Amino acid sequence: MQDFKKLKVWEKGHHLTLAVYRTTARFPKEELYGLTSQMRRAAASIVSNIAEGCGRAGGADFARFLHMATGSACELEYQLLLARDLSLLKPEEHKSLEGGVTEVKRMLSALVRRLGSSN
Repeated sequence: MQDFKKLKVWEKGHHLTLAVYRTTARFPKEELYGLTSQMRRAAASIVSNIAEGCGRAGGADFARFLHMATGSACELEYQLLLARDLSLLKPEEHKSLEGGVTEVKRMLSALVRRLGSSN
């Protein structure tokens, strides 16, 4: 078992989640139970899966949770695109958040590869 707060990918994901919460706070109220909720859940799911995986015994189990985190990151990536196309996000906001998602996805992929090579 390891401390998830010591992982750079968790730290980056946490900052991304905070940014998503701040950004979606400005979305229209009618999106509260729609896109706002979905984006927040997807962002929080990334870091939640990393944290849960850290609590598991064994690299294979941890890798499984990292794959789930990657799926949540892909989900958030689409939702950001949708929010941009619905004019809920300015292009520069979208670019910044999308860059954060891309970085987290790369870091997750690298960590999964590292876990695979250590088995």
